[in-house]
Amino acid sequence: MEFALEEFLTLSGLHLLAVASPGPDFALVLRQSIVYGRSTALATSLGIGSGIFLHVAYSLLGLGLMVQSSLYAFTVMKWIGAAYLMWIGFQALRAPPRRDEGAGEGEASRPELTRRSAYLSGFITNATNIKATLFFVSVFSVVVSPQTPRWIQAGYGVWMAVTTAIWFMTVSLFFTQLRVRKTFIRFGHWFDRTMGCVLLALGVRLALAHR
Repeated sequence: MEFALEEFLTLSGLHLLAVASPGPDFALVLRQSIVYGRSTALATSLGIGSGIFLHVAYSLLGLGLMVQSSLYAFTVMKWIGAAYLMWIGFQALRAPPRRDEGAGEGEASRPELTRRSAYLSGFITNATNIKATLFFVSVFSVVVSPQTPRWIQAGYGVWMAVTTAIWFMTVSLFFTQLRVRKTFIRFGHWFDRTMGCVLLALGVRLALAHR
């Protein structure tokens, strides 16, 4: 049990550094928070957390090693993730200006995005991130001992999924505060354009990533 605790603390530390570093998930949650509001951002955060379960599942099953070792599988995953990020970025770039950029909540100035759609956008963004794939494969290959019982390894996965969701829900709560949202909304259409460029750049960066 002492070894499992040391293993868990190492894994938790690495995961905390990974989840807190800016990337596609953070960029998406930021945009959802400012453009659509709290409920949409929270649903997106839950989707991102759920995406972690997928990474954990194929890491435990050994399927992640196939992606890591197979150039074809890696390339397919990479291009799917890159295409999705660039599609979201393109949607942000072509979004029409808000009718009421001074609105505190901003909900009425943008077509409604259902919670289901927000959840799926978070899930797909995380699930198709090839760098997240490689992170989890590396963690379960290097940090987690083969002798660690599978139920404990599954517990690690649940922990990482829950903490990921909590982290991005906290980010959502911060950026959907009225004062914070007003600050970003003040930039109006330029915020959409900036976030569109960021998401496109992340997509291109992912497309050019090497194993």
